[in-house]
Amino acid sequence: MFAKPITIGEDVWIGGGAIICPGVTIGDRTVIGAGSVVTKDIPSDIFAAGNPCRVVRGLEG
Repeated sequence: MFAKPITIGEDVWIGGGAIICPGVTIGDRTVIGAGSVVTKDIPSDIFAAGNPCRVVRGLEG
């Protein structure tokens, strides 16, 4: 049995206690809030948080 890969882009910050489920891709320059449960792909240049993790806002420049 093989697990699905997790793909994490460049310059990504992941807060403490965050859970990233198998098969998820996190885009470049993204911030995942502490304690978040990431169940779906998160695009680049985004701040996302929560359970389940959702986009909170975009990150400018």
